[in-house]
Amino acid sequence: MKDKAPDIRILTIRDQKVVLDSDLARVYSVTTKRLNEQLRRNRKRFPQDFAFQLSAEEYESLRSQFATLDKGTSGSELKRSQTATLKPGRGQHRKYRPWAFTEHGALQAANILRSERAIAMNTTCGDAVEWTALVAW
Repeated sequence: MKDKAPDIRILTIRDQKVVLDSDLARVYSVTTKRLNEQLRRNRKRFPQDFAFQLSAEEYESLRSQFATLDKGTSGSELKRSQTATLKPGRGQHRKYRPWAFTEHGALQAANILRSERAIAMNTTCGDAVEWTALVAW
């Protein structure tokens, strides 16, 4: 747990501050597939105000915003979004619309994941050092 917390984007969608599943998965050191799998298996723990799946329109809008941001950076500073960039090859891009987690949903995700980081973050009960990225809400 001594490693630096990953940078995450906190977005405003449907008038709520949220973090996308791919960013939250990086926080908890799991794959996005694993996070979404556990979300499906524990859906009752995530009411609509904890997590929701983006609509097709919201997802397209988000992808175009990320693509526009990416074009505005110069060569070595080029930042590619995992959500917006389709990589060549099988299984290298999103098949499904992303999930958005509110503050409560992001914290609840630690309860359903079994990664070392999720367990440690869950047992620290919001230790300021470990929760820096999520406290920005």
